[in-house]
Amino acid sequence: MVAAASLVVAAGAVAGVLAAFDDRRASDEAAPPEVSASASPRLAPLPAVPSPSAPATAGSASPSPSPSARRAQSPAPSRTDTKRERTGAVTGRLYRHPDSQVLAWVRSHSGDPRHAVIASRIAEQPAAVWFADYAPDTVTARVAAVTSGGAALGRVPVVVPYAIPGRDCGGHSQGGAPDLDAYDAWIDRFAAGLGSGEVIVVLEPDSVAQTECLSAGDRADRFASLARAGRVLKSANPRARVYFDAGHSGWNPPATQAAWLRQAGAASPESSDGVFSNVSNFHTTADEVAYDRRVLDALGGPADLGAVIDTSRNGNGAPADGEWCDPSGRRLGRTPTLSTGESRIDAYLWVKLPGESDGCKGRPGTFTASYAYDLASS
Repeated sequence: MVAAASLVVAAGAVAGVLAAFDDRRASDEAAPPEVSASASPRLAPLPAVPSPSAPATAGSASPSPSPSARRAQSPAPSRTDTKRERTGAVTGRLYRHPDSQVLAWVRSHSGDPRHAVIASRIAEQPAAVWFADYAPDTVTARVAAVTSGGAALGRVPVVVPYAIPGRDCGGHSQGGAPDLDAYDAWIDRFAAGLGSGEVIVVLEPDSVAQTECLSAGDRADRFASLARAGRVLKSANPRARVYFDAGHSGWNPPATQAAWLRQAGAASPESSDGVFSNVSNFHTTADEVAYDRRVLDALGGPADLGAVIDTSRNGNGAPADGEWCDPSGRRLGRTPTLSTGESRIDAYLWVKLPGESDGCKGRPGTFTASYAYDLASS
């Protein structure tokens, strides 16, 4: 992945939430997720996803369009669209899913001297749940386990579909669906698990910001597939809030990012509620707020499009040298909330779970207590 990228997650199939720990480092590091045999030892971190449930019982996915049809369906929304129908901004409290690496560590290490800090400052905070493995037979049930859990508590879950083909331009986080037709079908199954309650969908980190490796035709096909994904998600659950990838403030110029986002359907009320930024990165909240507003202004579309920002590790901002792999001196950012007090900023979220290593302070994708403690105690 290029230096400016979000450096999101590793490729490969996920065996489930990590509850076991390596015997050699039992006091500090959770066991790593399983990855495909092609995975590089320098992979960026793989997020945990809910434990596999029984295969979905939903009917077969709807047919996906051919590449030529997919391009033809790419939206061209009006910049003055006023027909947007929404239930208003999501309010209330975010959901903390009970299956995560940090919670597994906390439950197993009550006597560790770092326990109180990690438990109170990280484990108690709500965080996103990622679906980074291409497992169409189980994805509906696994998504439903998260959304129904949030609904039962009256909380708002955050879910991250991350299976777009060609993700990370074949770099450290390569993987996902084998092709766009398979991805379209996977999204249909993902959407079937969204339920009917409020839910935030962070749709495919890096999928728009990092498209320089694609040909013009492949980029158009990806954008059409993303626009379709937004429509499918919002049609399946009208209370779902779907946000598209805006990269971060240290990456593409706002006008460039907005032009790509528009092609991907992010200005269309049928597909989108706005944009997200800073996933797995470190740029300050103030910089992201300013950047996201510029992107939204350039994007056009309904005036109530908003942005959500990953604040999980940005308390000290991005390192001056551009280091991305577990850089020292970082700290937690603002706690997750749906009440930001900032116009057009819908939420501060922890999309990247603090303490899950990029591969330098622990094995890639594992929760590493020493790293988590450094972030939480800085």
